[in-house]
Amino acid sequence: MVISEELLFSHGATLERYEAGDAIFQEGVAAKYYFQIRQGTVKLNTFLEDGKEFVHGLPFDGHCIGESYLFTDHHYAINAIAVTSCEIIRISGTKLLEILMVNPELLLEINKYIADRMHFRYMISSFLAISDPIIKLMKLFDHIKKYFGFEEAYSFLIPYTRQQIATLTGLRVETVIRYVKKMEEQKMVKIESTKIYY
Repeated sequence: MVISEELLFSHGATLERYEAGDAIFQEGVAAKYYFQIRQGTVKLNTFLEDGKEFVHGLPFDGHCIGESYLFTDHHYAINAIAVTSCEIIRISGTKLLEILMVNPELLLEINKYIADRMHFRYMISSFLAISDPIIKLMKLFDHIKKYFGFEEAYSFLIPYTRQQIATLTGLRVETVIRYVKKMEEQKMVKIESTKIYY
């Protein structure tokens, strides 16, 4: 969690529930709330003029979404859509700023979180220049494994489905399936049932 649930709830936060496909916020709307995912996965995306979808990220349990917009006058340039059933803690931007004024160390935590996410986005955008699917997959897996502090081989369960991995890497889902299998053959990952361990 970026900010403790107890602190948020003690300042009037509510627990909102969303079903898969529900919009949490939409592109072009002014930011009014801080959202922190208690449980579930959210897709941050934009739709291009030709109708194609560009996915910026798939944050899940413990992550916050759209918080950087509370510090600007810009409207959202992305959509946030529930991928699974989600429980999301929501508090008004005004209340969040009050919390941050009393607890300035939390501003540093939010800035660190935003910096980590920017690093992730830069890394994801670099995938456009990489043609080797295994290198794309390894870069993604390395990043999220390191983010969660895992080091040992096969110690980290990849928290994304193969479809979500395909979306993040710009690969087709069939390509992800084929190359994850090749990675298993090369002992780079371990597959148990449908779970990928890196």
